[in-house]
Order: sequence, then C-alpha cells, then structure tokens
Amino acid sequence: MTDPLYQRIENISDRILKGGEMTVTEGRWMIRQNDSLLPSLMAGADRIRRHFRGDEIEVCAISNVRSGNCSENCSFCAQSGHHQTQSPVYNFIPAEDLAAQAARARQWGASDFGVVSKGWGVRTDSEREQLKAYFKSMEKHSDIGRCASLGVLDKETAHMLKDIGLENYHHNLEAAESYFDQVCTTHTYQENIDTIKNAVDAGLRVCAGGILGMGESLDQRIELADTLREMNVESVPLNFLSPQPGTPFGDFQPMTPLEILKNIAVFRYMLPQAEIRIAGGRQFLRDLQSMIFMAGASGVMIGDYLTTQGRKVEDDLQMLKDLKLKIRGDTQQRRAMEISERVSA
Repeated sequence: MTDPLYQRIENISDRILKGGEMTVTEGRWMIRQNDSLLPSLMAGADRIRRHFRGDEIEVCAISNVRSGNCSENCSFCAQSGHHQTQSPVYNFIPAEDLAAQAARARQWGASDFGVVSKGWGVRTDSEREQLKAYFKSMEKHSDIGRCASLGVLDKETAHMLKDIGLENYHHNLEAAESYFDQVCTTHTYQENIDTIKNAVDAGLRVCAGGILGMGESLDQRIELADTLREMNVESVPLNFLSPQPGTPFGDFQPMTPLEILKNIAVFRYMLPQAEIRIAGGRQFLRDLQSMIFMAGASGVMIGDYLTTQGRKVEDDLQMLKDLKLKIRGDTQQRRAMEISERVSA
C-alpha cells in the first residue's frame, strides 16, 4: 500500500505536469516535511523541471561595478553604509574592464551578464552616462545579454534603461512582504513590486527572487514564492543567506544542505515554469552542489558574487558536463565544454 505522504506528493506532481498548480496550503505542508521525504520531493521537482525547462541550464554572471557606502539599510548586506563592515568601497569601474569581464563570462557559457551597482536607482545624469557606456561596451565586445541590478526604478528610468541598451533587469523582492520590515526600511515592499512592473512595462525581461535563511518563517517562504507566481516572474534567483560580519544578520546560522535542497524543490513546485536560478550562498551545499538540478533548479550563477567569492568556474563547468546537462545555447555549450576539457586534461 502506498504511503499517503508519498501519494500526496505524486498527486501534486501529476497535477502540475498536467498544467495545474500547487496551492499555498499544499506549499506550507510540503516545506514542513522532514528529510525522509526529500528524495520523493526532489524526484517530483526533477520531473517538473525536465517537463517545463528541459535539460538545458541557463548560466549567468555578474560584476559589482560600484561598491560600499550604500544608502539602503538592508540587514543582510555588507555594502550598506548603515553597517560597520569590511566591504570594499569604490566608484564605477572602467567600461573596458566591465566589457572584458562580460566577454570572459560569455566564453564560460553565460547567456547574461549583470551590471550590479549599490544604491537607490539611477539618480543622476552621470550615472546614466556611465551605464550607457557600459552597455555599449558590452555590446561591442560580446553578444552576451545585458542585465543590470540598480535598485528601485520608476517608469521613466525603466524606459531610459531600455533605450540605452539594457535587455534584462534584476530586482529581488528579498523576502515575503510580511517580513520585509525586518530586512529593509529605507525603501518599501511596494517600491519593489512597482520596480518589477515598471521594468516589464518598459519591455525588459525581469529576474526577481529573494534570499532565504534570513529568519523568516516557513510560511513566509511560501508567501514569497506565491507573490512571484502572482507576478508571473519568469526568472527567479534563489539566494541563501551568507552571514556577513557587522550586519544585523551577521550572527545567523547558514542553512543546511538538505534544507537548501528542500526549499529549491518546493519553489519548483510553486513555480513550475520559471527559470529557477541558484546564486549566492550555494557554497553552503558543500559536496551536494550538483544536486540543485535534481531538486528542480534550471539555472546557476557562476563566478564571484558581490562581496563573496564563488566556486571555481572550471569546477562548475565540469559539474554540468558530468551531469550531462547542456548550457543553454549551442555556441555557449561548445565554448564551455572546450574550457572544461582543457581543465580536465
């Protein structure tokens, strides 16, 4: 006789594969299941990923183009000027340096490269001109997708960015609305929502997700997933808190590997058709990093993050090769495999 818990997971999986969805109530139930059910949860999530996303993995990379003394007080961020941290402080890097980083990421197989700058949106003409130089330089030296994460956007700024060459906009909700006042108070949750809507209205592809492990409840993780679902966000980066000394969340304990995998799987059930991309905090999976795809992930960020180092790119490329997963795009796959083969030789 089939265990009713396993049967419930299978029933939810089958419903999603037929075009249905998992309810919020079911999400709250699923995220509370103990580790003994994790293999079954992951098996269902893997089926859903393969059905909606196939065996192609989207790879992206970022550059921290301006760092430190940020006006925002995000409790997780070492770049905030409100906290006493050891985060580097510098102004915009040269456009040629950014273009070189983007071209290198394209050789790795990345489809998109993110220009990440601290602060509250694009506020001055000099910032606009710097961004224009960045996008032109990236387009000149590579065919990589031009992405940016610049904080809150109004409608006018979103259209301006589209006009000067931006293609994709990244703006995390960070957490559920019911928990957001514990994460940041210098801008509102509604401003986050409006930023995503403004980017979509301007014709930009939107990437929006959050950070798990910041003290939020399990129900609030489902709340975040449901908000992203309601907004039809196509690309969802999942980050896992990397506690930074000097920040309000600096003493938090990182999530465990099995907890991370379970949360990836649950987000796949909640967002079956989305690109679920694993980004910051992946190092806490330790030897289980390759299992993110079996848990439902369909994308990964490679290279370094904002204030923390990532895994060696060669190791990530070899991981994808060992799993027989293709990097999205034939040219990207060929370039990435050539690099991986040289490393393996």
